[in-house]
Amino acid sequence: MLRLVNRVLLGLVGLVLLCGGGIVVARGADWSVPSWWPYSGKHDVLLSHADRYRWRDQGWWWPVVIAVLAVVLLLALWWLLTQPRRARLGELLVDSGDGEGAVLRGRALENVLENESQSLDGVARARVLLTGRRRTPAARVRLQLQPHASPGEALRRLTTEAVANARDSAGLDKLPTEVRLKAAKHHADRVT
Repeated sequence: MLRLVNRVLLGLVGLVLLCGGGIVVARGADWSVPSWWPYSGKHDVLLSHADRYRWRDQGWWWPVVIAVLAVVLLLALWWLLTQPRRARLGELLVDSGDGEGAVLRGRALENVLENESQSLDGVARARVLLTGRRRTPAARVRLQLQPHASPGEALRRLTTEAVANARDSAGLDKLPTEVRLKAAKHHADRVT
């Protein structure tokens, strides 16, 4: 969702800046522009003297201006602070024993953990997301259980088999895992 908001917002800002810059460049270079373009006249200005002082004496003007600017500032700060946060871990640092270490792609470990989790008895579907830092990763696992599955047994097998294998193969001391279980929808059996 954040990726979509970023692209739409950046696209709109870019389009506005491109159009505004194009108009300024065209007028500054004294090119002939269509009469329907804004500021097509030789002495046109962005805000006339009357426009600048129109609302100044109104009591509601300055509180509205300050409130709008405050909201714009808060949205810009929120957007800026959410940028460096990455939900998915790109790579893990694995101790290879030679002192240098090796890099393991996060997606590779996610795929292995996902496939092994889906192969467990009673699991219909599994989704895995690695988060955290390169040296201290954590996993978020979503399991969709089949109707006959026991949640306790599925959770036990996940932690003792799939997560343990992933932790050992990546050479990690620990791999904290958050598991969310969901039952698969099924139709009632008909008895005749």
